[in-house]
Amino acid sequence: MKKEILQKHKDYLFPSVANYYKDPLTIDHGKGCYVYDTDGNKYLDFFGGILTVSIGHCNPKVTAKINEQVNKLQHTSTLYPTENIVNMAEKLAQITPGKLQKTFFTSSGTEADETAVFMARHFTGNQELIALRHGYSGRSMLAMTLTAHSPWRHGGVQDAGIKHAVNPYCYRCPLGLKYPSCEIKCAQDLEELILTTTSGQIAGFLAEPIQGVGGFITPPKEYFEVAVPIIKKYGGVFISDEVQTGFGRTGKRMFGIEHFNVEPDIMTCAKGMANGAPIGATIARTDIADSFTGLTISTFGGNPVSMAAALATIEVIEEENLAQNAYEMGKILRDGLNGLQEKYPSIGDVRGMGLMQALEFVGENKKPDAATVGKLFEEAKKQNVLIGKGGLHGNVVRIAPPLNITKTEIDEFIRVMDSALEKC
Repeated sequence: MKKEILQKHKDYLFPSVANYYKDPLTIDHGKGCYVYDTDGNKYLDFFGGILTVSIGHCNPKVTAKINEQVNKLQHTSTLYPTENIVNMAEKLAQITPGKLQKTFFTSSGTEADETAVFMARHFTGNQELIALRHGYSGRSMLAMTLTAHSPWRHGGVQDAGIKHAVNPYCYRCPLGLKYPSCEIKCAQDLEELILTTTSGQIAGFLAEPIQGVGGFITPPKEYFEVAVPIIKKYGGVFISDEVQTGFGRTGKRMFGIEHFNVEPDIMTCAKGMANGAPIGATIARTDIADSFTGLTISTFGGNPVSMAAALATIEVIEEENLAQNAYEMGKILRDGLNGLQEKYPSIGDVRGMGLMQALEFVGENKKPDAATVGKLFEEAKKQNVLIGKGGLHGNVVRIAPPLNITKTEIDEFIRVMDSALEKC
């Protein structure tokens, strides 16, 4: 079966649909924190479909709600209100920070970010928008323009209104400074960027609290407290991109931005929101949401099955206190990763929050070491553990197990990573 799947993949899918591993893994089914390939091999999944399987593969509580809804009503567009869409919108209003109140549903994080940028521009009347270097926002033309990560920017057509600020990447500070003596100059530089590359009146600032594809780059705790007032000073709104950081992933809090002492005006969500069902959401302050009354639709946004999955996922996260578990298990995971760093000099940096942790691999003088990451991927797979990667140079291992992971599984993960690293 595996050979047939791989051949059909080559024959019928775009070659740009890339796969991990020299010998790609053909996954057949999953349960909890494990997946099984078509040959029956069992793998400990510590990447979860890019931080999407938030509460474990085929979580029985979520699957039951999906099955119930499929048998009742599988689809209707946003032209018809349903119980699920209004309940999900109400739930988001209850759990999101600040004054976020009204939601527009889509089917992906890309669409959610597009909607957020459109709303920021419409509400403020300004067109120029600030994003961060190393950020990733999706695969549409606008999203690729927002993305400041060359391997993911394609097409050549760019939105001239998007400006990219220096990144709060402390391990590789673009300003050559050290935290905390730097006084968060990367955030202060936003004012210089606005005054020199824009009209001086901006639509907003879109940023991931922790950058996902960028390699889980985690800003200093003061970064957003310095950055957001500058954005407001020049007429912009703050968009928090929670596509990867949302729904308990960063530990203790439901959303990543809640760790940084600021309130977003607009927030985008997707991925772990529905444990694998296709979903996207843009939630905004009421005055921002109400500013646009033009004709629009989302065919699959608010799909009753996706809404049922999201409601069930959030219910599990809340009832099982998984944001707290992400914090507690995240500390155990971080301790294990710090131990690996002490043992292996090729690990230059360990970073992240909660169950969103990363290892950056380097050679001499912090030279990015993607080769070791490639070897580690293959060795970990041989020992039945799956991990993710990222970073501008592909030299960062991304680690994101389900939020209901246990210490036993983390200990096994660290053991395998240690064993695999000895062979790299």
